Amino acid sequence: MFFEAISSLIQPLLLLVTLLGVSLGIIWGALPGLSTTMAMALLIGFTSTMAQDIAICFMLGVYTGSVFGGAISAILINIPGTPDAVPTMIEGHALAKKGEAGTALGTAIFGSFVGNWIGILILIFLMPFLISVALNFKSWEMFLLSIIGISVCGTMCAGELPIKGWIVGWIGILIAMVGIDPIFGVERFTFGNPNFYDGFNYVPILIGLFGICEIIKTLPSENKTPIPKKIGKLFLPLKKLSTYITTAIRSGLIGTFIGALPGAGANVASFLSYDIGKKRAKQKEKDKWGKGSYEAIICAEVANNANIGGSMLPTLALGIPGNAAAAALLAALTMKNIVVGPTIDIDHPGLVYFIYAALLIANFFMYIMAIALIKPCIKLFSLSRGFLLPLIIPVCVLGAYAARLNLYDLWIMFFAGLFGYLLSLCKYPTAPAVLGVILAPMADENLRRSLMIFSEKNL
Repeated sequence: MFFEAISSLIQPLLLLVTLLGVSLGIIWGALPGLSTTMAMALLIGFTSTMAQDIAICFMLGVYTGSVFGGAISAILINIPGTPDAVPTMIEGHALAKKGEAGTALGTAIFGSFVGNWIGILILIFLMPFLISVALNFKSWEMFLLSIIGISVCGTMCAGELPIKGWIVGWIGILIAMVGIDPIFGVERFTFGNPNFYDGFNYVPILIGLFGICEIIKTLPSENKTPIPKKIGKLFLPLKKLSTYITTAIRSGLIGTFIGALPGAGANVASFLSYDIGKKRAKQKEKDKWGKGSYEAIICAEVANNANIGGSMLPTLALGIPGNAAAAALLAALTMKNIVVGPTIDIDHPGLVYFIYAALLIANFFMYIMAIALIKPCIKLFSLSRGFLLPLIIPVCVLGAYAARLNLYDLWIMFFAGLFGYLLSLCKYPTAPAVLGVILAPMADENLRRSLMIFSEKNL
């Protein structure tokens, strides 16, 4: 059945559509602040007139390409294209400033390729087992997972004073509490302002903290953090990469496992793998963490790309999207009258194998196009920062507005940028705030649900 799916995919039109999706995904992911979720959500409209197989190939191509694409801007201009590229930004840009942008990008490509393979293979061979494990995570476990993710991010980003990262993470949680309570419908911190009822979307906050903040910090200075005009050699020696095989396998397993937990996205996977990688690294490599470590890039990129395969587990088998990007894919499948869930093999024979095959082919195209598109991105990002960053402002505005088509989000983006700038002046990390905003709803709902369930029981 699987080989039949592969053979059905080897058609010029399907291959071309997959290649197009991957290319658009990489370019979109490389644009500062435009997330994988946004790429998936905005490109769903293009699939409405496509046939079922073409639509699936296109959306999986976009998904695969955009997850890697965030690493390009993270390494070259210190602005992560996606939230899960923040660890890559920390290590990759440090290497870029040392003149090793090419090898940092090459390592990210290698990690992404390996991570996709690990996630896809586990998706194919271990689906029943991983789903049974994921189903054992109830409300308490999901609450703890989200808090651990925020805490890990704070610890890894704050250097010698983890409490600074934790403080920023809790501020992010507080920001996410604004709006209508999802359980009882009670207003929280709205102060009678109707614009606050829907809360603060994480997309404009992400764009503000990493996009607008970077522009504010950089424009007054001259070449403070120059964008590399040449990247040099693209890959580390094979002998050097082979030393990271154990790290890649471990990170791939972490990424796939986290992806299989509904609600826990690639950002949790990348930070958790990043943290575990530091603890498991040799002392010589551990000293490079935060200052430019290739092993750290492997940890982050393998995990967030393996997360793709992991997120497909609950999406396909249970109809529960593993993350927001998988939810957009689920919406695209629904538009084609495809109902995923336990009976997917009965209702749509061969569809699961077709998705496996499409993911594999998209991964090969990702590897090829990542190499091919790096030089055009280098030319774009190698422009004078005083010229480039103002050009990024319209992209940031578009990204913030497109999230909910709400002009109020532009104000959120602007104030988030000012807040990020103040944090940088006080030498506080900004990444924990983003993760706090993203994971707080999951922590809030699961904690309160657990307390309600056990309110009449002895804990």
